[in-house]
Amino acid sequence: MKNLLKIFSLLAVAFALAAAPAVFADKATKEAKERTFTGELKCAKCALKESDTCQNVLETEVKGAKHNLWLEANEVSKAFHETVCKEPKKATVTGKVKQEGGKMVLTAAKIELAK
Repeated sequence: MKNLLKIFSLLAVAFALAAAPAVFADKATKEAKERTFTGELKCAKCALKESDTCQNVLETEVKGAKHNLWLEANEVSKAFHETVCKEPKKATVTGKVKQEGGKMVLTAAKIELAK
């Protein structure tokens, strides 16, 4: 009986190790996928008082919970910053999301004012 238990335990561990790469591959694929978010685009320094420097932050709601998506300071985000620095605006942002340093960071490919 003890040998049978050992065999089942070893099989369970082997199965878990074999399945682990597939689980992580699915997670990486989801994170790399471009998504679109709508919310209020604000300046982290001027409106939110959460930063020492100006940076775009999209306040949005996903599955009933509010989230701040910090926009990476790329060309798209920098070009749009003057529009929201002093006054928040409703906007739609398309890009890829990743977690970095405890914050959700959105690399924007496209930003538009919401209609």
